[in-house]
Amino acid sequence: MKKNLLCWTLLSAMAMGTLAGCGSNSQSLNSGEEMQKVDVSELSFPLAETATITGMTSYPVGTEANPNNRTIFKRLQDSTNVHVDWTAISSDQWGDKIALNMANTNTLTDFVFTAGFNDNDLIKYAEQGVIINLEEYIDAYMPNLKAVFDAYPEYRTMCTDENGHIWALPWIEQLGSEKTAIQAVGNMSFINKKWLDFLGLQMPTTVDEFEKVLIAFKDNSAKLQAEFGIDGDIIPMSCIVNNGDQDPSLLINGFGEGYGDNDDSRHIAVTDDLKVICTATQQGYKDGINWLNKLYTQGLIDPECFTQEWATYVAKGKSGRYGVCFSWDVANIDNITDFVPLAALKADTTNITPENSSFTSGFDRGRCVVTAVCKEPALVCAWLDQMYAPIQSPQNNWGTYGEDDGFDIFELSTNADGDEMLKHASLGEASPVEVREAEAVGGPLAILDEYYGKYVTCPDDAKYRLDWIKDYYTKDMNGKYVYPNVFMSSDDTEELSNLQTDIQKYINTNRAAWIMDGLTDAKWDEYLKELDAYGLEDYLAIFQKYLDTYYAK
Repeated sequence: MKKNLLCWTLLSAMAMGTLAGCGSNSQSLNSGEEMQKVDVSELSFPLAETATITGMTSYPVGTEANPNNRTIFKRLQDSTNVHVDWTAISSDQWGDKIALNMANTNTLTDFVFTAGFNDNDLIKYAEQGVIINLEEYIDAYMPNLKAVFDAYPEYRTMCTDENGHIWALPWIEQLGSEKTAIQAVGNMSFINKKWLDFLGLQMPTTVDEFEKVLIAFKDNSAKLQAEFGIDGDIIPMSCIVNNGDQDPSLLINGFGEGYGDNDDSRHIAVTDDLKVICTATQQGYKDGINWLNKLYTQGLIDPECFTQEWATYVAKGKSGRYGVCFSWDVANIDNITDFVPLAALKADTTNITPENSSFTSGFDRGRCVVTAVCKEPALVCAWLDQMYAPIQSPQNNWGTYGEDDGFDIFELSTNADGDEMLKHASLGEASPVEVREAEAVGGPLAILDEYYGKYVTCPDDAKYRLDWIKDYYTKDMNGKYVYPNVFMSSDDTEELSNLQTDIQKYINTNRAAWIMDGLTDAKWDEYLKELDAYGLEDYLAIFQKYLDTYYAK
């Protein structure tokens, strides 16, 4: 009943065909069918007279609640002469409150700065008439974002729905690209080099050598405990099965044709002839799972790997008990001095399948939306375009300079050409995460690879991870493609979601069970039949449809 009432309210407002002021008590909706045309000279910043727009944003718990008290927004107001009347919501309440605010025209603001909407949200709000399409505004009034789209047309494609509309402004963070992108490998495998050296072991390059190393860690556990003062049992290898970056799937990339199973939420990969396959039905996957079971039955894998929480996983790692572990960054688990990445292991082949969507780096399609209550969408879009300025985006993403509290992510310096450049500052004992949360504002932005060394320095933690990708993994990325970030229709999104719920659960449940108990041919045959019954063919067909469209564009 509430849904019907909302739709009736929105349709009635649209039918009125009027625009209310952004601060009106009774806000009607702009259908967005016709673009608001404004002389570009009227949007030259700073404006001759102060303008006020309204926005909604989130902020990290325990940090400044008033966005206008943040240095970044103070500077933006000075440079644009635009004042933003903010509705600010703490991040721990954002999910609930943003949904309520989007359902009530009286609580809508001109734009939602840190929306973080998924595809279902964007489709829903577009169909309800709550947000307006932005493609014409981007081309007319957003030169910074348009420049990004012109340089990287794939980002425009990724933002555009099947009807040619762009419903949101993206967040883009490039750190490397294609096979050197920082997101190309999420669940890196790290091995304890200190233990290898102490036991006189060579770095393993094959699955057989790796198994022998784990056995050596186990057989020499007493020596390792005594030498390094380890309190607790030695764990040759720990992980969290079916848990993103903590999953051990990277180890099985060498079995069969080498696809592995890098996407544990969708279990898909793209072949060199642009066909979408299910990685969890390949012979190499079956062989790799059987090999992991062999390690498990020998007591070489942490028995808690199926159930442990992140906190437990980290606590054991910080106690120095791991020989091998998996994470985005080993510094999260132990330290980067004693551990090194483990390169691709050869079984039948040597291969790394990069993460899906990673070739276009960090990307959020639904980061910011302009709502249908906005009276001056051209002005709002022009102001939001300032977030895409090359010197502004890094500040919004990480933090700024000249803060009053003594801690700065950046210092304002110059590059080799004498132009302004942001250089990462020393934080001393301050936590990088806490400083970033205190200074950054998030929202729509774009940081491109060519900005590093020109507008901003590369963060230290990102730099060493990029080096890891290049030094240990890129050379073994033999495939041409990953599945791109595509914008599906409402019907296909819903159908895919329904299919994925059962397919993902069935695959991951069996995956864990087989690592623990082993996999027989009879179990495998039954598993394949059950996946067919769950609609695997239709599931892959939807992915294939959008892959074909993406490359056609």
